[in-house]
Amino acid sequence: MSIVTKSIVNADAEARYLSPGELDRIKSFVTSGDRRLRIAQTLTDSRERIVKQAGDQLFQKRPDVVSPGGNAYGEEMTATCLRDMDYYLRLITYGVVAGDVTPIEEIGLVGVREMYKSLGTPIDAVAESVRAMKSVATSMMSGEDASEAGNYFDYVIGAMQ
Repeated sequence: MSIVTKSIVNADAEARYLSPGELDRIKSFVTSGDRRLRIAQTLTDSRERIVKQAGDQLFQKRPDVVSPGGNAYGEEMTATCLRDMDYYLRLITYGVVAGDVTPIEEIGLVGVREMYKSLGTPIDAVAESVRAMKSVATSMMSGEDASEAGNYFDYVIGAMQ
């Protein structure tokens, strides 16, 4: 839920107008819109590069993942791993656009630890893949944009630990 929606829902639940503080937060949200859209566009336009380079980094750092018996062993399983990485990158773009982690949480993180555990997938390797994507993605951005995007990557990483 965006800051705008949250503010309206909260004010309406109390049958009141938006407070000056809520209006200031909404103004900040609106004025940061161009930056958030620029970040989301960069992530979207560069998604193949981000996932490929981050996947290469993951597989170098965690050769156990692509070795016989590893969760990404073989062409099909490696493709599945990269698909999952792309999924988390997409969720991060949703959060960036919303200016809030709620879409990330609601769409993709509820039950993630349990799911990977049931599949026998090492959750620390999944978190490492998101760290690698953060590194690749933020290297393509200015300091302020990288910092903003980094917060959403960190949120996903934190949810997996």
